[in-house]
Amino acid sequence: MNVLINGIITQGFIYGIMSMGVIVTYLVLDFPDLTVDGSFPLGGAVAASLLISGVNPWICCAAAFLAGVLAGTITGLLHVKLHIKNLLSSIITMTALYSINLHIVGKANLFIGNTATIFSFENSAFSSIPPEAATLLVALVIAMIIKVSLDWFMKTQKGFLVRTVGDNPQLVTSLGQDIGTVKIIGLAIANGCASLSGAVICQYQQFYDISIGTGTIVMGLAAVILGKTIFGRLRFLQLSSVAILGTIVYRATIAVALNVGFESMDLKLITAVVFVLALVLSSTELKENILRVFKGKNNAGA
Repeated sequence: MNVLINGIITQGFIYGIMSMGVIVTYLVLDFPDLTVDGSFPLGGAVAASLLISGVNPWICCAAAFLAGVLAGTITGLLHVKLHIKNLLSSIITMTALYSINLHIVGKANLFIGNTATIFSFENSAFSSIPPEAATLLVALVIAMIIKVSLDWFMKTQKGFLVRTVGDNPQLVTSLGQDIGTVKIIGLAIANGCASLSGAVICQYQQFYDISIGTGTIVMGLAAVILGKTIFGRLRFLQLSSVAILGTIVYRATIAVALNVGFESMDLKLITAVVFVLALVLSSTELKENILRVFKGKNNAGA
């Protein structure tokens, strides 16, 4: 049981990095960005190919982040400079990334278990700690670095503009700033987070597969909605913290479903069901209707 809980929390931190990126695009920028389904495996592809070449695993993570930044920038340029609709521009980038990821790795999947990763603890400061605890600690540290960095950025002038462009783009224009540039910055950061998450999860699982990005955006949205529904009332929590906690809850629901008898082939179906439940739980109108029904029954019974 402890191993299961440790795995849930560890994966929650790793996928939480991606969820923090989803927070930026969907909640802050109000930009429906499907690039994540391509930038997440992009990070894994970059990391896996570099690891096989003997590159330091931490440098691989940095390279994966920069690759995601580039992917997000391309989506932004398609939308801003070529005036392609936001959703369509992200779909175009996501589609192109599928082929790019195949070219980077050279094949659809790659085993990296024989290479040193950020979760290799021999002759390191973590060698005296149980492997499960050390793995959790590394995932926590990476997630916290991204969280603190994102929280800091959102308090800067550029961060303020990113937060404003989704709610009040006219204000950004009145401040003499270009809305398109601000969107590109937000998309670059969001996809950098998603790509980094993909690089870390590949090192955690010790293999890369081209299909790891399928449904990533649905997973991220479900985690974010769960986080806002469950923890949204806690005003002291930053959106980044809500994203991480929501991802841990999401991973827990997936783990429970698999442990009660569902098979791994049902994973995408479970993801879709969890997403629907998250949407239902977050629907204020639906909650009010349910309350009316129960009140009506109570009044009838009285």
